[in-house]
Order: sequence, then C-alpha cells, then structure tokens
Amino acid sequence: MNKNKIKKKHSLVSLLFAGTIGLMILTTMGCGFHLREITEVPKEFKTIILNSSDPYGPLTQFIRQELRLNRVIILDDSQRTDLPTLRIAGSSQRTNPVSVFQDGVKAENQLSLTVSAEILIPGSGIYPIQVTVFRSFLDNPLMTLPKEAENEILTKEMMKQAAKKLIRQFTKVHEDLLKDSKKPLTDIKPKVTVK
Repeated sequence: MNKNKIKKKHSLVSLLFAGTIGLMILTTMGCGFHLREITEVPKEFKTIILNSSDPYGPLTQFIRQELRLNRVIILDDSQRTDLPTLRIAGSSQRTNPVSVFQDGVKAENQLSLTVSAEILIPGSGIYPIQVTVFRSFLDNPLMTLPKEAENEILTKEMMKQAAKKLIRQFTKVHEDLLKDSKKPLTDIKPKVTVK
C-alpha cells in the first residue's frame, strides 16, 4: 500500500515537471523567441561566391565558417556571373578612450571593428554592407604583455561577431531586392549597376 502511494506521488511530480517544461517551451515559441546561432539565409543566397583580398586571413575564415554554419554553399569560381558574390572590401579597427584616471592616463578603452563588404547580385546591382562591433576593456599601463594577448582575443571575438552580423544582413539585402522588384522598372535604382 505504501509503495502505491509513493508511485502515485512520483508520477504526479513527473507529470507536473513535464507540464511545466512544456508550458515553458510553448511560451518561448509563442513570443517569437528564436536562438540566434543560425540565421535564416534567403534562398537566393544559399549558393554564393566569396571574394576577399585576404582569402586566408582570420576575418575571411570567420565569414566562411559562419556561411557554412548557415548551410550556404561557397564557390570559388569567380568567373560565374549567375550567382551572387560576397566581396569583403576590408576592415578597420579603432581604439578610443572611454574613461581616464584623475592623472589623465587612459583607464578604459573602446575597441571598434568595422567590416565593409558588398553583395553583387547579377541583374540587380551592388549592395554595400557595413557592420561595426564594439568592445570595452580596461587599460593597465603596467601590464603590456597581457594587454596585447587580451587585445588579440578581443579582436578574434569581434571578428566572429562581425561575421555573424554580416550574414544577418543578407536578409536586409533580400528585403531591399523584394522592395525593388515591386516597383515599376523605371523606379528601380540599384546602388551601382553591373554589366
């Protein structure tokens, strides 16, 4: 008899736990929450040509990795004119002081990484993309070697984040294309025309 009570209690607790988990899942799905690891890349960009002046550099590698993570097929055939091309124009990095000590020495810096790229879409034009990522870090003038290592780690993290933001911009370019296709042909003005 005692065993049956324990069994009923255990099944009631299991049922309550499963119900709570189910309710949490339904709540997050209903509010529009989605994990941000994988971006829904429009089908027009599922196969793309990637061009970069530094094809083996860390930024291009992070972008290539992010494209593969989002199930985009990357081709190296730059002679094809029927596929969209993602050109990495370059990147720039700046460090600005955010706060200073009373004696005027920098206390905290803000590191910014700006990546410029463009998507060449056959028959539509060139759509420029620019993403910027920011990070703040403390600046201790007494610790030069750890500061350099920290900057290197921060730069890699920023490149990864910039690659993710760059891929998310594909959706905006796709929306611009859809807007342009709904306009009369005389109103369509691509950023730069491609021959």
